[in-house]
Amino acid sequence: MTGPDAGSVGVTTADGIAVVTLDRAAKRNALSTHLESRLAEALRTPSVVDSRAVVITGGPAVFSAGADVTELREMTPAAIAAYYRASGAVYEAVADLPQPTVAAISGYCLGGGLELALACDLRVADERAEFGFPEIGLGILPSSGGIARVVRELGPARTRDLVLRGRRFGPAEAASWGLLTEIAPTGAHLDRARALAAELAAAPPQAVAWTKQVIDAAAESSHRTALLLEQLAYAALNRT
Repeated sequence: MTGPDAGSVGVTTADGIAVVTLDRAAKRNALSTHLESRLAEALRTPSVVDSRAVVITGGPAVFSAGADVTELREMTPAAIAAYYRASGAVYEAVADLPQPTVAAISGYCLGGGLELALACDLRVADERAEFGFPEIGLGILPSSGGIARVVRELGPARTRDLVLRGRRFGPAEAASWGLLTEIAPTGAHLDRARALAAELAAAPPQAVAWTKQVIDAAAESSHRTALLLEQLAYAALNRT
């Protein structure tokens, strides 16, 4: 997609923190393949690669109203598979960043937007934030890591409640379940996300990168395997 409504992704840096901003206001930051591709490109820029922490935001009013499903509706299964290998891989690219990542959320954070936020390490939302997985009403399901991450974070029962019912929920519920790190006052989500990012950026980057990987692996491993991963990572970091 091209044209004035295609959107873009901006990157600004200060004090070692890269702020990556979705900019498709006319479509409430709907995640088209174009916008996903621009986000992937932004993650590869020196501004992000050389940063100590990354904040991902949709700006002051809305994080993202979700994936631009009109693009995907007519795709064949083969085309869908190709999509997940191309622009659709950006959600895992966010999750795989070695730096700590913080989502700064206001307004809609729905569907693919929520999946993008869940790919970040921490999430800050202001009081206007609205979350949900509306995909079931469209005859589809979250497919960019949403189900996998919510099951891991909240368990199957809560995942069924959220995904099968497609219901909306606010920041208070999200925080009570552990999906949000912090609720910020209205309009303060980006400032609070930057503050959290600055705290994380102060830690040794190698320790952060290894710890992120061990946490992710431990969530999917037996106790004995997770313990071994901790010990191996400690031994490796002890030499740095």
